[in-house]
Amino acid sequence: MIRLSGITPSGHVHVGNHLGAIRRWADEGGPDDLYFVSDLHAMTNAHNPAKLRSMASEQLAVLIAAGIDPDRVFVQSDLARELGALNWVLECTCNYGEAARMIQFKEKSKGQAGVRLSLLTYPVLMAADILLQGADEVPVGEDQRQHVELARTLAKRFNSTYGDVFTMPKAVLPPAGARVMDLAEPTRKMSKSTRDEAGVVFVLDEADQVRRKIKRAKTDGGSKPAYAPESRPGMANLLDILAACTREKPADLADRFDSYGQVKETVAEALIEELRPVREGALALLADPGELERVRKAGAVRAAERGEHRLQSALRLIGAG
Repeated sequence: MIRLSGITPSGHVHVGNHLGAIRRWADEGGPDDLYFVSDLHAMTNAHNPAKLRSMASEQLAVLIAAGIDPDRVFVQSDLARELGALNWVLECTCNYGEAARMIQFKEKSKGQAGVRLSLLTYPVLMAADILLQGADEVPVGEDQRQHVELARTLAKRFNSTYGDVFTMPKAVLPPAGARVMDLAEPTRKMSKSTRDEAGVVFVLDEADQVRRKIKRAKTDGGSKPAYAPESRPGMANLLDILAACTREKPADLADRFDSYGQVKETVAEALIEELRPVREGALALLADPGELERVRKAGAVRAAERGEHRLQSALRLIGAG
């Protein structure tokens, strides 16, 4: 059983990414699970090439420092040749209407004057990511389920038209992870791409930065801390973060505190300790570009080898090889 998960380097890795997904990948991932940095997907909108390259390296370092086996990690653009070829095969299998009806394309292109073609076609590239590696399952949120269904449709169409090559992937909802909200605006999720970083704790933040951001976190009215996500989202967010760090229930934690200050101090220290080994490991890798490049190249070779026979079979059957 191969599961494939990706993370897009649209910004620095934050604590929501770590507690909600990356830590779970490291703790619970199976021996055949694959994880990749989807840097090509970050090109569908205007971007800074140097920053994108830097963010991809940072994310790779964080994944490895979090404890994910380097044998199971790779960077998407390192397979540009293989993915480019398979992407074209799948574009020749996909109908325009299928791509245009993707909900994310409709939402992200709405009101924009100059929409990149890649915004329309990137679900086909996502299908290439999935089908090249032979993934059986793709854990995704509801916003990406439609894209995995497109990959399944294209796999089925290709197999029935030209010959049996691709595994039929299935979208699965990942186990519920920590849902971390923005500290400054706890009604919205913490995001890598937010312009206001005051409410975002990044994995590579120094301890003093973490303390400062937690100290300034928005809280709600009330004389005593309580876990009430609907009426007191700011305090609930802090308790959710603490619960994720300590692996306890947030409602149980609330009764231990008499003041907001106590909560913030405890959350900050727990978060610093949670992130410490990941931060130290990632910074060590980033400070040794030769080692990180070695790990990256090895991951690229393994990922290419896993998909080479599928790519060659697909090219041959469609008449290109």
